[in-house]
Amino acid sequence: MTKIGTTLSSVGKKAVLCGSGELGKEVAIELQRYGIEVVALDKYPNAPAMQVAHSSHVFSMLDGEKLRAVIETEKPDYIIPEIEAIATDTLVELEKEGFNVIPTAKATFLTMNREGIRRLAAEDLQIATSPYRFASSKEEFESAVAEIGIPCVVKPIMSSSGHGQSVIKTAADIDRSWKIAQEGGRAGAGRVIVEAFVKFDYEITLLTVRHSAGTTFLNPIGHYQEDGDYRESWQPQPMIDSALEKAQKIAKLVTDALGGYGIFGVELFVCGNDVLFSEVSPRPHDTGMVTMISQDMSQFALHARAILGLPVPAVRFNRPSASKAIVVEGDSDKVVFDNLENVLAEADVQLRIFGKPEVVGHRRLGVILASADTIEEARAKANRAYDKLEINVLPR
Repeated sequence: MTKIGTTLSSVGKKAVLCGSGELGKEVAIELQRYGIEVVALDKYPNAPAMQVAHSSHVFSMLDGEKLRAVIETEKPDYIIPEIEAIATDTLVELEKEGFNVIPTAKATFLTMNREGIRRLAAEDLQIATSPYRFASSKEEFESAVAEIGIPCVVKPIMSSSGHGQSVIKTAADIDRSWKIAQEGGRAGAGRVIVEAFVKFDYEITLLTVRHSAGTTFLNPIGHYQEDGDYRESWQPQPMIDSALEKAQKIAKLVTDALGGYGIFGVELFVCGNDVLFSEVSPRPHDTGMVTMISQDMSQFALHARAILGLPVPAVRFNRPSASKAIVVEGDSDKVVFDNLENVLAEADVQLRIFGKPEVVGHRRLGVILASADTIEEARAKANRAYDKLEINVLPR
């Protein structure tokens, strides 16, 4: 039986968010709807979730000693990882000592780097994936590319949002891809994965909720990426029944192996009736922001319910919907969004501005959401709204 006492009292419950970006912000809001005290952690001040949390700490969560010190001080009921760059060894230790890591420390440990989760899926669970090799040095990398063949995809084993990812299309790209991977890893230079280039019809995120009463699958989400980073997503992605059944079977195998309660973003490639496993995030997924308009309960609301041991009833799907990421380029701590009255002029269009304090290079600073009678209409509506948005990147 789930009991929640008065917030900020001795009978209240507390959650620590390890990561305070736009996804963590929505999780914080949903937890607070149930009276949960939220403490937000991230490596930079004024991160989105910090702006709505009860309190915050700024430090690198790859620093295991500092992470342990904060957890021991805060004594949370729930430790909720929202990013990959965390000292997962420390989380494993804390879980053994009685702390509740969401969904499990094992899940966070295995999915923090692509090697752990790929070996679990392909080698332990015998799930179909693209051919792959791992490499720790330039020499191993060149051998891996030769074995896998060109074209192929290169990623650091620890990165997110497309950072460090590239495609080798010709031999001339090999040196460049190695450099990109070494510069884009979450923990700096290091080991990479080389994957065969998969010719797929489409790729999906199958949001999978593990909760006290079992497993719930949401409608599949299709998405479009640039350089490995999500730009658009839509729900539902049309699928033939047999492919959807395979996708759900794979998602359940992987999430059952990881264990715990919460939402998982299972990424899959689909070609006709064939389904290949790609990756999984044991937390809300960026492509799943579309659920803020497409469903009666978003992925964030479902994550909060599952974490707290509350019922997850059948999710009511509203109508076909789409999301469009607002990616801003420049070097500024003063970004102004203009012409919003026209951006939001059409019915069933919403806007979320994340509140990130700066942009250096390129960064996702918001998202446009739209719904309509068909996926095509929803995507077109989101893109029309995006085209009306005026973004002024002011000098520091």
